[in-house]
Amino acid sequence: MKIPVTPPDFQSLIDHLIKNYPEKIGEIFSSSIKPDPKGKYYHWDKLRHLKLPPLISNHEDWWLAIKIARKALYKNIPHSGKNGDSFVFGEPDTVRRLLHEIDVHGGGELKATEQVANPNTRDTYLINSLIEESITSSQLEGAATTRKVAKEMLRQKRKPRNKSETMILNNYHAMEYIKDISNESLTPELIYELHRILSDNTLDDPDTVGKLRISDDIYVGDDRDATIIHIPPKAKELQNRIKNICNFANTTHPTEFLHPVIRAIILHFLLAYDHPFEDGNGRTARALFYWSMLKQGYWTMEFISISRILKSAPAKYTRAYLHTETDDNDVTYFIIHQLEVINQAIKDLLIYLGNKSKEINTVEQIIRKSPRLSKLLNYRQIALINRALKSPDAIFYVESHRGSHNVTYDTARTDLLKLVKMGLLNKIKIGKAFSFTATDNLKQKLETIE
Repeated sequence: MKIPVTPPDFQSLIDHLIKNYPEKIGEIFSSSIKPDPKGKYYHWDKLRHLKLPPLISNHEDWWLAIKIARKALYKNIPHSGKNGDSFVFGEPDTVRRLLHEIDVHGGGELKATEQVANPNTRDTYLINSLIEESITSSQLEGAATTRKVAKEMLRQKRKPRNKSETMILNNYHAMEYIKDISNESLTPELIYELHRILSDNTLDDPDTVGKLRISDDIYVGDDRDATIIHIPPKAKELQNRIKNICNFANTTHPTEFLHPVIRAIILHFLLAYDHPFEDGNGRTARALFYWSMLKQGYWTMEFISISRILKSAPAKYTRAYLHTETDDNDVTYFIIHQLEVINQAIKDLLIYLGNKSKEINTVEQIIRKSPRLSKLLNYRQIALINRALKSPDAIFYVESHRGSHNVTYDTARTDLLKLVKMGLLNKIKIGKAFSFTATDNLKQKLETIE
C-alpha cells in the first residue's frame, strides 16, 4: 500500500508566510475556507491534486487555511501517540451530518421495522447479524472459509474443523459475551478476557492468548506488498495505555459532551493503534466498538455488521488510520470513515429487512388463504418455509433451526416434526442424526392445505 504523503508542517507554513509574504497572513486567517471543503475532510495527499478555490494561489496556502479552521474545532483525546502528542478530533459539518443520519436511521427507523420491533422475530434477525459480523470480522483478520460453510457451522452448533472456523466461532462467542457485559464498566481484565475468547486456539503461541504482548518486534503491514503501515507503541507502555483506554471508555463529563458514537469509534481506534496483543487486535477493537455502543444505549447496533462493509473496502479502513497518523494525530479522518461505514451498514440492513419482509409476505399471502395454515404455523416455521421455497435443495437440522431462532432444542424439533407431519418437509436419517428437506412442489402443497 502507498503511504500517504505527510502534510506540510503547520508552523513551517506560518513561518514561511511571515518571512516572505506577510501581506497574506491576515487574508488566510480571515478566509471563509471550511475544515471540510465541499463536505470532504481531505488529507493533504488528496488535496494537493485538487483544483484551487478562488483567491488561493497555491496548495500550501489552501492547506494552511484548512488547518487553521480545523484547529479551531480540535478537542484533545486523553491518549497520546508514540511521540507523546495527544490525539485530537473535530466535529465539522460532515461529522454532524453523519451522526444525525445514524440517530435517525439507526434509531427510530430501524426500531420501527417489523422484524426489530416484534419480539417474536427480533431474536431471529439478531442471530443473523451476530453470524454476519462474526464471519466478516474474522475474514478481515485472515480467516479463509465461505460464508455458507461458516453459517452452517454456527447454526448447527458443530465444532470447528480448522483455524478459520475457530476464529469465526470465537468471534460469535465474543459478540455474545459483549451483550453480557454491556452494563459493566470497562476494565483491563475485561479486555483481556475478550481477547482470550476471540483468540482461543487460533494463535501460534497459546501462552499469548488474553495477555499483553511483551515484544516490540511487531508491526502492522500490508500482506500484498509487505509495506510496513504502522509500528505500535512499546510493550512496556501497554499496561498504562490499556488503563488509560478504559478510563476514556468509562468517563463522562457533565459539562463536556462527547457523542456516544464518537466515543465508541475513538475506543475502536485507540485499541487498534496501540496493538496491545500479538494478534487479534482488529477483532478486539471492533468488539470494543460494539460494547461501547451497547453500553451507551445504542442497542440497535446489535443488528448491523460493520465488518461486512470494511471487508468490501479494506484499503479505506487502513487509509483512515494512516491519514490520522500522518496528520498530527487527527482522528477525525477515522471518525468520518467509521461514521460512513455505520451508515452504510444501517442502510444495507434496512434494505435487507425490507426484502425479507416482502419474501415473508409472499408466504403469508398463501397462508392467509388457508385458515387452517394460519393457525398451524408459527413465525419460525414460516421463515423456514420461505427459505425452502427460495432454495429447494436446502437441508435443515434441528440444531440449525434452533440456532437461527435462539430457541430450545425441543422447540426447534417440534417445529420441524410438525412440518413433516403436514407433508411440507421430508425427514431423512444421516448416521445418528436427522435432516429435513422440502417436499416436492412445496408451494403447491401449501396452496392445497385448507
